[in-house]
Amino acid sequence: MPELFDMDMRALRRDRAARTGPELFLYERAFDDCLERIALHQRRFERALLLGCPSPPWPDRLCDTAGTVDVLDPGPIFADRAGGHIVVEDAWAAERPAYDLVLAVGTLDTVNELQLALQLIRHSMADGGMFLAALSGGETLPQLRAAMRAADALTGAAAPHIHPRIEAAALSPLLVNAGFIDPVVDVDRVAVSYVSLDRLIRDLRAMGATNILNARPRFVGKASRDAAARAFADAGHGGRTTETFEILHLAAWTAEKG
Repeated sequence: MPELFDMDMRALRRDRAARTGPELFLYERAFDDCLERIALHQRRFERALLLGCPSPPWPDRLCDTAGTVDVLDPGPIFADRAGGHIVVEDAWAAERPAYDLVLAVGTLDTVNELQLALQLIRHSMADGGMFLAALSGGETLPQLRAAMRAADALTGAAAPHIHPRIEAAALSPLLVNAGFIDPVVDVDRVAVSYVSLDRLIRDLRAMGATNILNARPRFVGKASRDAAARAFADAGHGGRTTETFEILHLAAWTAEKG
């Protein structure tokens, strides 16, 4: 079965964001939420793994909670800046059992085999460990989706411009099947006002979050781009359009050895 996402392109997109200066407001929001959830448990962890690290200070911030922090990131530049290594989350040789805390921030929505990625994360974890993740959910970018449908209407053929994303209800079964217990999934919807479609696309590029589908169109003509821009503007009010980003926060545990 063909893979949905192009992993080489994902690494290149993250490297481009790293070189030009990453847009971190959603990443920081998700990471802060993870730190707040950890603090509620008032526990000191021995060894943590951070999967996805677009901001080099994150490991130091996590050191307030964990004695040792390892970093893995799909982007070579992000990984290097954080003193970590490159990873493809559904194809890595996870140590076992290495970690009593794992945080995965902003990358699990672009793996080809999410179930396998979760199984490998579980494989890397010690008994009684805590797993937290934040990933983009199915209600993300509705205005952009509508704008691209308007663009496709010009050609009469739909093209895969935007990633399919998982729904919140599907995550708990995946976590249980991967061997986690007590899964909890919360939804955070973030509304962001944009002056134009171009400004939204600029933010997505700076997040490393533009199209990495293997079936992505290689070229979008000017007429289609103009139609998308008009549709995006028409969906707004007062010269601005509100776009929605849905962040799915999940938490689960590994069972205590009994």
